[in-house]
Amino acid sequence: MTATAPSLLLLIPAYNEEARLGPVLDAYAEHFFHRYPGRFKLVVVLNGCRDNTIGVVRAAEQRYLSISHLDFPAPIGKGGALIEGLKLAPLADLVGYVDADGATPPEAFLDLVESCGRNEADCVVASRWMEGSRVNVAQTRDRRFASRLFHAFVEGFFWMGIRDTQCGAKVMRRAVVEAVQPKLRLADLAFDVNLLYAAKRAGFTVLERPTVWTDQSGSKVAFNFRTSLNMLLSLLRLRLLYSPFYAWLRPLRPLEAWVYRKLNAPPPRTSEEASRVEPAVLSRDERG
Repeated sequence: MTATAPSLLLLIPAYNEEARLGPVLDAYAEHFFHRYPGRFKLVVVLNGCRDNTIGVVRAAEQRYLSISHLDFPAPIGKGGALIEGLKLAPLADLVGYVDADGATPPEAFLDLVESCGRNEADCVVASRWMEGSRVNVAQTRDRRFASRLFHAFVEGFFWMGIRDTQCGAKVMRRAVVEAVQPKLRLADLAFDVNLLYAAKRAGFTVLERPTVWTDQSGSKVAFNFRTSLNMLLSLLRLRLLYSPFYAWLRPLRPLEAWVYRKLNAPPPRTSEEASRVEPAVLSRDERG
């Protein structure tokens, strides 16, 4: 990339990440300060944190002008946090996100950014299942099985041909975000599928690239029956959203809301909520 590299906004959704987030923020801020010639901003989106994640972020803000945050005291889910963060898309040419656990190192994320900046695709996503990827610490057998089963359902419902929809590292052009924002309805772990399917239906190109990835301990996601049922329900809902029959199901919305509450999962956004795209407000001076 040259000195005219596109500006970049990196989002990191965080839920109770006091123990893991600090080194991740340091690593990304340092790496992009020294290696990326374009303007770089990192925004942490706090999602109902009950620990001292906010203190960790504020300390990092004192060290790096490129870091700021959005704080949502009530839980809104990882997908909900990213939906709110994506409202900041007008601040940059490229918008991306990574998980707060540091599973994707900054050099691997920079590879996605450079690929998108070279116009290789409108949206570039990391894939742990492509030849050339390096998985330093593999997932447990149960998590691998759950991942592949979920992928089978995704392909069965949406036929996208994407091998790894769930890897938490993606970069896209601002135009992609602006086009799909009204279509982002899922606030739970199926958010990535919602984003990628909306992008492909809008005619944008999606490219998978091999990545470097390390499974981290302390995951907030337990792949149990409740989580699996929640994700399957969300995929079914997304499939119905794009069917001509969805309007007929309006009388069942109260039942749907009850099921999500029982699963302790963030409910999907309504069409009215999805159509409102008020810009989020940063917690510190945007000039940073």
